[in-house]
Amino acid sequence: MIRLDGVTKAFPVYTKKGFLRRDRSVVTAVAEMSFEVGAGEFVGYLGPNGAGKSTTIKMLTGILTASSGEVRVAGLDPARRRTELARRIGVVFGQRTTLWWDLPLRDSFALIRHLYKVDEGRFRSRLGELTELLELGPFLATPVRQLSLGQRMRGDLTAALLHSPELLVLDEPTIGLDVVSKATVRDFLARINAEEGTTVLLTTHDLGDIERLCRRVMVIDHGRLAFDGTLDALRATAPADRTLVVDLASAAPAPVPPPGIRLIKREGPRMWLAIPPDVNAASVVASVAGAHDVVDIALREPDIEDVVTRLYSRGPALDG
Repeated sequence: MIRLDGVTKAFPVYTKKGFLRRDRSVVTAVAEMSFEVGAGEFVGYLGPNGAGKSTTIKMLTGILTASSGEVRVAGLDPARRRTELARRIGVVFGQRTTLWWDLPLRDSFALIRHLYKVDEGRFRSRLGELTELLELGPFLATPVRQLSLGQRMRGDLTAALLHSPELLVLDEPTIGLDVVSKATVRDFLARINAEEGTTVLLTTHDLGDIERLCRRVMVIDHGRLAFDGTLDALRATAPADRTLVVDLASAAPAPVPPPGIRLIKREGPRMWLAIPPDVNAASVVASVAGAHDVVDIALREPDIEDVVTRLYSRGPALDG
C-alpha cells in the first residue's frame, strides 16, 4: 500500500545577512527514508517534533514532492496523480478540520459526497453505518462550529471514510480529546482495520493510541528511520526500568530496597521500586516479600513512552 525507496526531502532556508544579502542553506527534513506498509496493516509512526513525520505524510498524500527517491501509495505517484490518489485514501489532521464550519454536519457530508463522486445509494448506506458506529445521530443537524472537539473528530473520521478508502492516514486524531472520546475513536479505528481491512498509518504523541492499536511501530528521528518493528521488539531495543508496586502491612519502618533496586517514591504503606532491565524481577519480588510484611504486590512493564524516550536519547539514525 505504501512504499518509500531512498526518499529525501530538503528545503531551502534563507537567512538575512546585511541590508540586501541573504544566505541560503538547505535543511533536510527526511533523509534516505525507505520502508513498506502492506495492505491491511495498522502502523504507528512516531517521532519528536521536527523529526520529519509531517513531511513524510505530506509526501504520501501528494502535498509535497520528494527531492529524491521514489514514493508510491496504492501503486501511484502521489505528486503526479494526486487527484486519483485522493479517491483511494482518507486523511485526518487532528488540529485541522475538513468540515464546513457554519454548516450542519449532515450538509458537510453531502458536499463531501459530491467531491468524491460517491453514488447516492452507496453514500446513504455508508453514512448510516458510520453514524451508528461513531454515534453521530444526535448531532447530525448541529453546525460544526457548535460541536465539541470529540464530536468534531468523529465527524472528520466519517468525512475521511465516506468514500471507503483503502488507506487512512491519521495525524494526531486523539489530540485534546477526553477519555471517553478517545476510547470511542480507538475502538472505531480498530474495528475498521479488522473488519474492512483498511490500512491505517497513525502519527501521534499519545502513546496510549500506539499501545492499544498498532501491531507495528516505526520511529523517526532527525529525518531517519530509527526503528521499525513490533512493540515487543521496540521494548527489547531500548529496555527501560520496570516498576514494582508494593503495598506493605504498615507504613513503618521505612523499607530498604534490595541491592541495585531504586526506590522511586513512597506514600504511606505503598512504595514504588524501579527494577533495571538486566535484573531478574522474580528475585526482587521474592526478596521484598521475604523481608517485609506484604499485603499486595504488582509488577508493571515500562510504558512505551519511556522506551521511545530512551531510543531518542541514543541519537539519530539508529537501526531497528
